[in-house]
Amino acid sequence: MDELDREILSILRRDARTPYTEIADRVGTSEGTVRNRVERLVEEGIIERFTVSTSTGNVKSMIELSVDVNVDTAAVADRIIEWKEVDFVWQVSGDEDIVLVVDAADTERVNELITRARELDEVVNTKTRLILDERLG
Repeated sequence: MDELDREILSILRRDARTPYTEIADRVGTSEGTVRNRVERLVEEGIIERFTVSTSTGNVKSMIELSVDVNVDTAAVADRIIEWKEVDFVWQVSGDEDIVLVVDAADTERVNELITRARELDEVVNTKTRLILDERLG
């Protein structure tokens, strides 16, 4: 991955729907070059997916989970990502092992998700943080 790839990725992170012609103009290359590079970045797994960032008026939060020793956190994450309100599941280092980023209709639904997480046999502790503001980088 070179500097041109990084510039293209930076633009796509802010708006994945930016037309290739606009990206080409901004980075000083042709539309074909941008198209080829994006296709290569997808094939190599550098671009994992194109997504939508929303402003729904919902309550966004991070639910941090600590799990028991010797738990397969990837298996737990695979189950949790299927929950409707969960946008992201991150396996992290530190005091917690898994972080869920959720977008729920209200605090009552966030609380239901916390309870659901606590009911998992592997989970020994939870912490929750409400997301008050979000900026895209």
